[in-house]
Amino acid sequence: MKKLKLQNEVFKMFVANYKEWLDVLGYAESTVYYLPNHLQEFFYYLEQNHIKNINQITTRIVKDYYRELQQRANERQSGALSKSYLNKHQQALKKFSEYLKQHNAKSRLSVHLKSEKQPNEEKLNILTQSEIKQLFKATEVSHTEDRFKLRDKAILTVLYSCGLRRNEAVHLDTSDILFDKERVYVRKGKNYKERFVPINRKNAEILEDYIYEGRPEFYQSHLSEALFINQQGGRMQGMSFANRLKTIVQATNNKTIAEKGITLHILRHSIATHLLQYDVPLESIKTFLGHSSLESTQIYTHLLKSIENEQL
Repeated sequence: MKKLKLQNEVFKMFVANYKEWLDVLGYAESTVYYLPNHLQEFFYYLEQNHIKNINQITTRIVKDYYRELQQRANERQSGALSKSYLNKHQQALKKFSEYLKQHNAKSRLSVHLKSEKQPNEEKLNILTQSEIKQLFKATEVSHTEDRFKLRDKAILTVLYSCGLRRNEAVHLDTSDILFDKERVYVRKGKNYKERFVPINRKNAEILEDYIYEGRPEFYQSHLSEALFINQQGGRMQGMSFANRLKTIVQATNNKTIAEKGITLHILRHSIATHLLQYDVPLESIKTFLGHSSLESTQIYTHLLKSIENEQL
C-alpha cells in the first residue's frame, strides 16, 4: 500500500493515538497495522482537498472519498481495488468514528456506506473476577503432570495478575522475578520501555512453586535463562502461551467462559478493568500496564461503563 506523508500535525496525532487505541483493545497485529494506514490515506485525501479539521468532514466527503477508492487502479493486479480492500478502508473510518465518540471528540464524522459484514472483526470480552478464579482453579486439572500445572498457573499469574503483554511474558527470565523486592522486572515492554510490576505474596508463591518445583522438571531447563520453558528446553513462544490458555479454558468446563473466546490480551484487559472496579487511580493503572499515555488507559473507563450498563 502506498505510504502517504501527512503535513497536518493534528491528523498525525490522530493516526498515532488511533493505532495505540486499537492495540490497547487487543486487536490483531494486522488490524493494528492496516487500519491506521487506511485512516492516514483518508487524512491525506482531506489535505489534498484543503480540509484541515475533522469538524469539516461531512457524509458527502466520505462518500466522495469512497467513490475515488472505487475508481483507483489496483497496483498489484489488473482491475480495480477488491471489495474486501474497500471494506477495510470503510472499517478504518467506522472504527475511527467509534474512537472519537469514546474520547468525547467533537466531530460530525459519520459513515453510512453499505458494506459487507466483517467476519473477523473482534469483540472485546472481559472475564469476571469469578471467572478468573475458575481459570486458576482449572490449572489443577489442566494437565496430567504437575510441572505443566504449575507452569499453567504461573502463566496466568504473569498475564493476568501482572498484566503483562504476550511478548513481555515470552521474554521474561527467571532473574526478572525479584522475590525480595516483590517485583517483576519487564525489560521487553512495548517500544522497549522497562518497568517494574508489583506482585503480592500469593502471586510470589505461585511463581516460586513453578520456578523451584515445576521448571526444573523440564528438559535441560538449567541451560536456559527463560522463565517459561517448553518441552524441548527452549523458551516458550507466544503461540504456546495461547494454546495453554485454550487448554485451561477447556479445563474449566464452563460454557460461558469458552464462548467468550478468551485471548492472552483479554487477561490483561480483565485485570485493568478489575483494578478500576477497586477504585485504583488511573495513573497507577497506567504505570502498571506500561502505557505511554493516560489516554490509552482511559479506554478502560469506557469499557467499565459499558459492562456496568449491560448489567443494569
